[in-house]
Amino acid sequence: MKKLLSIITILLLALNTFAQTPPATPPAGAAPATEQVGNPGLHEVIKQRFIDGGLPFMTPILITLVLGLTICIERIIYLNRAHASRRKLLAALEPDILAGNWEKAKETCRNTRGPLATMLLHGLERSEYGADVMEKSIITSGNAQMNYLERGLTWISLFISLAPIFGFFGTVIGIFMVFENIELTGDVSVSVVAGGMKVKLINTIGGLIVAMVLQIFYNYVVAKIDSVVHDMEEGAITFVDLMLKSPKFKN
Repeated sequence: MKKLLSIITILLLALNTFAQTPPATPPAGAAPATEQVGNPGLHEVIKQRFIDGGLPFMTPILITLVLGLTICIERIIYLNRAHASRRKLLAALEPDILAGNWEKAKETCRNTRGPLATMLLHGLERSEYGADVMEKSIITSGNAQMNYLERGLTWISLFISLAPIFGFFGTVIGIFMVFENIELTGDVSVSVVAGGMKVKLINTIGGLIVAMVLQIFYNYVVAKIDSVVHDMEEGAITFVDLMLKSPKFKN
């Protein structure tokens, strides 16, 4: 939780700095930088488009991006650590298991973070009841760890769905306001209608961009989960084979 809050804080500070960065002003007496004004940087373009889209409508889209990326980054960090610990953990457990020093093997699992270590620890704690009980304990613990690995995916899917919905909502409200202004002023010129429609479509574009970004991260997280699950299965098979070779194991 602390790690998640830290990531959220960093992202919010970065976005706050992005939103509050004032445009560069030339010094007094200097000639106007017409070339710079005609070719603004990407930062300024995105900032201006965000403002043109309307803060009440663009802010929810920005919030979905921040929250979605926060969960994705937290999951990626956790899954990378879990993926990297399999070979190291099994290499540390092998001599202790083959020597019958199960207490030291349990301590190694307790000191190792990750779903595989938790799953093997449950197997070690039930090993004295026989192979069947040990394997069932590993399977039960593995199912519980699967639920933990998939934690946050529902929220990412929600943000992927909400971002374009917020965008469409802002566009519809904006189009309604354009036609309402036309009704009040009687000005139906093409420039007025096209200009208002273009600005309001920024909401839809922003929502679709956020959804695409989060979808890419979502697919990457799902692929990492599949990789970790594969490691857990291979680790469990290797662990059971080692336990069956242990002289202390009771068949």
